[in-house]
Amino acid sequence: MMFPRTNLKTQLNKEKFKTTSNEAILKQVHDVLKDVDVRNGEILNKVTSGDSIDSNDFDFDKLQSSEIYHIDQIEKICITYRLRFLDSKYFKGKLPYEAISKIKTLEEEHETSLQGFKIMAPSKLFKLENADDPLLFAPIGNDYYYLIHKWGNDLNPFRKLMMWPFKTFENFMLLVFLSALICTALVPSGFFMSEDNIRTEFILLFLFMFKWIAGIALYYGFAKGKNFNTAIWRSKYYNA
Repeated sequence: MMFPRTNLKTQLNKEKFKTTSNEAILKQVHDVLKDVDVRNGEILNKVTSGDSIDSNDFDFDKLQSSEIYHIDQIEKICITYRLRFLDSKYFKGKLPYEAISKIKTLEEEHETSLQGFKIMAPSKLFKLENADDPLLFAPIGNDYYYLIHKWGNDLNPFRKLMMWPFKTFENFMLLVFLSALICTALVPSGFFMSEDNIRTEFILLFLFMFKWIAGIALYYGFAKGKNFNTAIWRSKYYNA
């Protein structure tokens, strides 16, 4: 006589229906999902409208050292890549579910309610949606921050180079100087003066090019209300 093989799923279903009806199962699942939605909504509300605080009650033994950053390190990256580091309530992009899930996991692990979230992202992400990569932080204390989640795409590989002129006023003036030098060199010798006055012509033309390029650049910057990276990385104002 051949005995039928045991189907574990069938046995599991038998055990389930011994103690619970279909209606009760659906109700339990619905209640669980409802609790999850409520919890997710609470976390999302904290991120999008929470006040700024200096620290959270983390269990330091459970923190990953690789995710801890000092404000000086954050500042350097923001200045280099022209990013902002602001309270999460100013962020206008969408917070992904993974970020909410990680916040919830951290709160359960550390038995605390996290507050004072910060986000590092390009300026535009604090006004409209974009595809660049925001980073979500929570303060630990003493100017240290814990990186919770990064999402989106990586920055343009040339962003560091493109933003270099805007790091400081000195960088900007060096770019203007080099641009004026290149433009001057492109003008044929003796175009405005005789061959005997090439050096004088070059100096005068260079001064003209320098003032012209600097004037246009400064006018454009002031007209747009722009500032240098060192001044805007923690500014919450749109025209910074």
